[in-house]
Amino acid sequence: MVKRSRIVAFFLLVILLGSTMGATAKNILHNIKLGLDLQGGFEVLYQVQPAKKGQKIDKDVLASTAEALDKRINVLGVSEPSIQIEGKDRIRVQLAGVKDQNKAREILSTQANLTFRDVNDKLMMDGSDLKQGGAKQTFDEQGKPSVSLTLKSADKFAKVTKEISSRPYGENLLVIWLDFEEGKDSFKAEAVKKKSKYLSAPTVNQVFNQDTVSIVGNFTTKEAKSLADLLNAGSLPVKLKEVYSSSVGAQFGEEALNDTIFAGLIGVAIIYLFMLLYYRFPGFIACVSLSIYIYLILLIFDWMNGVLTLPGIAAVILGVGMAVDANILTYERIKEELKVGKSIKSAFQAGEKNAFTSILDSNLTTILTAAVLFFYGNSSVKGFATMLIISILMSFLTAVYGSRLFLGLWVHSGIFKKKPSWFGVKQADIHDLKENVHTLDLPTRFDKLDFVKHRKKFFTISSVLLVAGLIVLIVMRLNLSIDFSSGTRIQVDSNKPLTTATLDSAFAKHGLTADDTVLSTDKMRGSARFVGVITKDEIAKIKSDFKAEFGYEPNVSTVSPMVGKELAKNAVIALLIASIGIIIYVSFRFELSMAIAAIASLLHDAFFMVAFFSITRLEVDLTFIAAVLTIVGYSINDTIVTFDRIRENMQKKKRLKTAADIAEVLNVGTRQTLTRSINTVFTVLVTVVALIIFGSESIRNFSIALFVGLMVGVYSSICIAGPLWYVMKTRELKKKGVIKTVKEKKKYSDQPQV
Repeated sequence: MVKRSRIVAFFLLVILLGSTMGATAKNILHNIKLGLDLQGGFEVLYQVQPAKKGQKIDKDVLASTAEALDKRINVLGVSEPSIQIEGKDRIRVQLAGVKDQNKAREILSTQANLTFRDVNDKLMMDGSDLKQGGAKQTFDEQGKPSVSLTLKSADKFAKVTKEISSRPYGENLLVIWLDFEEGKDSFKAEAVKKKSKYLSAPTVNQVFNQDTVSIVGNFTTKEAKSLADLLNAGSLPVKLKEVYSSSVGAQFGEEALNDTIFAGLIGVAIIYLFMLLYYRFPGFIACVSLSIYIYLILLIFDWMNGVLTLPGIAAVILGVGMAVDANILTYERIKEELKVGKSIKSAFQAGEKNAFTSILDSNLTTILTAAVLFFYGNSSVKGFATMLIISILMSFLTAVYGSRLFLGLWVHSGIFKKKPSWFGVKQADIHDLKENVHTLDLPTRFDKLDFVKHRKKFFTISSVLLVAGLIVLIVMRLNLSIDFSSGTRIQVDSNKPLTTATLDSAFAKHGLTADDTVLSTDKMRGSARFVGVITKDEIAKIKSDFKAEFGYEPNVSTVSPMVGKELAKNAVIALLIASIGIIIYVSFRFELSMAIAAIASLLHDAFFMVAFFSITRLEVDLTFIAAVLTIVGYSINDTIVTFDRIRENMQKKKRLKTAADIAEVLNVGTRQTLTRSINTVFTVLVTVVALIIFGSESIRNFSIALFVGLMVGVYSSICIAGPLWYVMKTRELKKKGVIKTVKEKKKYSDQPQV
């Protein structure tokens, strides 16, 4: 009997959720803050240094500096700036959407102080006597640009003017100076350049008992506005040394956003189509839960007030492919239960239960690597890691509990009582329940594959490639970006096709010689890398000149040698910590030999990615490290699922007595999970390929790294991790005396295949 109430409940739930998503999605997307790489802007990392001898840089000083910077940013009119204290002596400032990036740089770091002096240069008043925000650009009686100041005390100004007015003619002048200092060079020198700019020297013939002063000089309107802004910015309690900076033009951000979203839509559409064609009705349920998953990710990110970056969008798209993993694992388990003759209801319950452990273990190990990535990454990598963690949690929630709820309503309605074809199972593949066939005994399309027999071939192939990769790496080294090698990168967009000669000529006008120049495939974009670090004055001039010549303001990034070394060190530490964490977790959940085999395959994958980038000369930047750690987390998924099935086979076997027993549980377990491994890597590869072909060029190397890692990762999970465990397990049993002789181990090769 079909219980239509459950089907009605399903449609009511879908309609309710769908209408809620439709009604709120637009607002959520509108509310999410976009990062610098998606809307343009300016980012700078300052090292906070003492302004005078004996000054200590502690938490209070950092907090007061951050507050002073916030006041300065208010002058720029940036609505939602990000000011973060990092470590013991650094402050990172991100100004998304700021239009005048040169002005932003100047306002943030320039110390400006207005001083009122007599003709003998005696200080009478200074900037501390001004009210906060009391400087305004105005016009005098003749219509000339001027600056109006509001003072804190009219009495003090009266005393000063009284003293000056009482002096003889020629000495009764109140000289107004603008004293400011700025870094002589952002990185190349510690010295600070001090300047004093003469503004005006009005004659004082009377006492002025007022709190307003008007400064009239030979200003343009823009100069008067800049002066007012600098005065309103106030002073800083410390010196700021710029150690990293990056600027992104608005046109770059908009283009990157559109390209990446388009790539994501294509990737997700192909995944939906695959799930529907291969898994039939459960595939439809997966599409519903995936849609909810994407909505929930954006909703939670909005609640967190997070900043969405380009790598963050890539994490969402990648997360869709990873979210399918749990659905595929569950549906493959349900299909197995159906094939041994169970009813659809029983198969559904058993499949959900058996898949849960593998899903939990694989998700926890991926979260571990994402957490390490968050802790050791910089701002954009942190955004990627944050989105990856949210993606994993939401995929677990929707794929495990959401899909279970939706599919359960249909299964328990009884509509599929004798229709296994709706689950992609042919009637001819179903055994009679009386035959007492276990799911572990089911034949697979891969039964002719013997992973143990060919283990030496796998090890030899990998060893040869690893040695070759090591030689290439030693000889050619990596093409390190400025993230690790330090220096300056300038990315130029043009309204006409570029040539290397054109770019080199444009840089030569500024006395610059590029260390490396690369053009995009359509010749409309070029990037150049410079060994030294360009000063902020030079950057301002380049931006202005290039906008006039090429039609767009270029993106400029600078990294100091100190920061480059730190980023490289943190990348190595992140990989080591992630590996140690996985060893501990897998040892606890499985056994030490499996943990060692899993880590060996992960390091195998990571090195292959490094060697590939060395051979192809693709640039290695921070997103490459994010890709390596993502593959570390994703590759362990495959290995964990395979090891989970091997453990299940071992429990059925009760006791492993010979090398043939070990080989059997390994081969059977690997064959039974091979369909799942192929399908899941396919769904993730679809999204990655879409990012490579249609996504933003800014994350193309990141996408290529993911593609290489996924291909190598699925190979190592199947051909390296399992066979390596076999080798260690046979040695372990030999030491315990379970396997008596070497000859007994060799018997496996003479036995028929399982």
